[in-house]
Amino acid sequence: MKPAAFTYHRARSLADVFALLATHGDAAKVIAGGQSLGPMLNVRLAQPDHLIDLNDLHDLSYVRDAGTVIAVGALARHDDVASSELVRSACPLLAEAAGTVGHYAIRQRGTMGGSLAHADPAAQLPLVAVALNAEIDVASARGRRTLPARDFFVSVMTTALEAEEIIVEVRFPRLGAREGSAFELFSRRHGDFAIVAAAATVALDGGRRVARVGLTVGGVDAVPVSLEELAPRFVGREANAEWCAGFAQAARERIEPADDPRIPAEYRRELCAALARRALERAIAQAIGR
Repeated sequence: MKPAAFTYHRARSLADVFALLATHGDAAKVIAGGQSLGPMLNVRLAQPDHLIDLNDLHDLSYVRDAGTVIAVGALARHDDVASSELVRSACPLLAEAAGTVGHYAIRQRGTMGGSLAHADPAAQLPLVAVALNAEIDVASARGRRTLPARDFFVSVMTTALEAEEIIVEVRFPRLGAREGSAFELFSRRHGDFAIVAAAATVALDGGRRVARVGLTVGGVDAVPVSLEELAPRFVGREANAEWCAGFAQAARERIEPADDPRIPAEYRRELCAALARRALERAIAQAIGR
């Protein structure tokens, strides 16, 4: 199929974007990389009357050291994030996950803002944003506001973006000393969306005891699931294989994936346990090395 007819607009500034969105409202869609919206247009799942191209907004394409956080512009491409030495050293979980998005051609075009706004529950970057509780700046003609990632994702492909708003920046916290992270996913084929994915963060005290731990799982619910309520049971204990297996089992018991004839809920639970254990083990190894 071909897309339904639409009017194309090439925005030259944020002011242009805001004016076009204010004029056309729900009849308009913004596009940057188009790796999600493009296929939806082709099969007519999306039929906007107006398409607003953001690719001339070069000021939104950056990865910056902003002190305690790494600031990523909404138009930063996945490959820019994955290959950034700053992100690899200061926020390796983000770099690792961004490097697994689709295939190389997709990573060259897909953007940070596009992935978060699309809000696929199995996508890598929404999962990492929730895992690290990133801050998401959104803007419109009315002004700018900041949302924590855990409040941004509402349901399947549904976010807290209001009419006429777009994402402009995302801020991820830097990894601290004696802190490690890891990302694991399982998909049918390389480049496919994950059936289940897991992101782990572990901070150790001066020895091998766990000071903080976080585990977030994707592909098991309408939004990425942060299992922060499990953490108090595992903080203060020695980080070893038994600890990882116990946390992974607790995660398996906590999630409630929908039953699907193609992918039974029990299969997703088993994947969750396996991926969580691997991610926690690798996060611990990284924390020890820091």
